[in-house]
Parts: sequence; C-alpha cells; structure tokens
Amino acid sequence: MPKDLLLVIDMQNVYCAGGAWSCPGAEKAAERIRSVIERKGRDMDVIFTRFLASPDPEGVWKDYNRENGEINSDPHANAMMDAFREELERYPLYTKSVYSSLDIPEVREAAGRADRVIVSGVVAECCVLSTVFALIDMGKYVIYLKDGVAGLDIETEKAVEKVLSGLEPLHLKRESCKELQ
Repeated sequence: MPKDLLLVIDMQNVYCAGGAWSCPGAEKAAERIRSVIERKGRDMDVIFTRFLASPDPEGVWKDYNRENGEINSDPHANAMMDAFREELERYPLYTKSVYSSLDIPEVREAAGRADRVIVSGVVAECCVLSTVFALIDMGKYVIYLKDGVAGLDIETEKAVEKVLSGLEPLHLKRESCKELQ
C-alpha cells in the first residue's frame, strides 16, 4: 500500500457561503474531505494549511495585501472552517503567505516522504492548482480529489480539471472522495 499524504488546503471561513471569497461547494467539499479522513485517516498522514497575509510582503504581494487588507485583518474570515474543529485537534495546521502549500517546509518534508499526495481544499484555480504543479515539479504523484476541491465558480473548477486532465495518468489522477483507494 502506498504511503499517502492528504493535504487539506486553506479551508478557511472566507471561502464559505457569505464569505468575501465564497466558493460554491466549499461546505460540500469539507464534508467529503471529512469523510475521507474518517475512512482513511489512520492509513495516511493528514496536514492542513491556511493562507495568512505576510506582514512583510514582497513584490506584487504588497499590492495584494493592500487590496485585500480588510479581509486579511478579519480573524473570523481567516479562521479555519468549524467543520474541521475535531480534525484540527489531531492533525497539524501550517501557515503560508503564498499560493503553494509546498512553500511550507513541514509540508514539503511530509510530501517528500509520501508516495502519493492527495490534494483537496480551496481555491481550485489558485492555491490548489499552484500546489499541484509544485508537487509535480517535486516529482510527486498527485491524487486530485475533484469533489473535495472548490473554486470561485463551477466553470473555473471544470477548467482546472481540464488543464489537469492533460497530465493524466503520468503525473496525477483525478478521483472522487468515494473512489479514493
């Protein structure tokens, strides 16, 4: 059996319904991710990440922080979804201030030990896609949980899947949470 790492990317309140960066389907994705953890959590490593703006941004991140200052300073928006309260007591949560979760040394190390990295979370076309490409560049095989990922809209989610389909089966496999073996 391969050694798996489940990476749960940025499941924060800002992406919930009514949040400033609401992703339709984020709550459903959370339910499905939780079902994977309940079913397979003993057989894999699980890591959560979150995005928090850097206090000392460089380059275009200065513009990003200025434009999104109100959101970046909102503790509720930046908090992890309540749906993961129990899981966050058992599994580590690491913080990043860029899109790719592989910028976090602990995540990079855990990915290095894994045979496969199972990717879930938000936002499909941003932090998730950036992380997938970084994992592939690292030489890791990726399982993309297509129903455990949410984007800013359905069309964009489908576009991300279309892009990733060109990398199958050599670099990745797209699966549903129920299909995950």
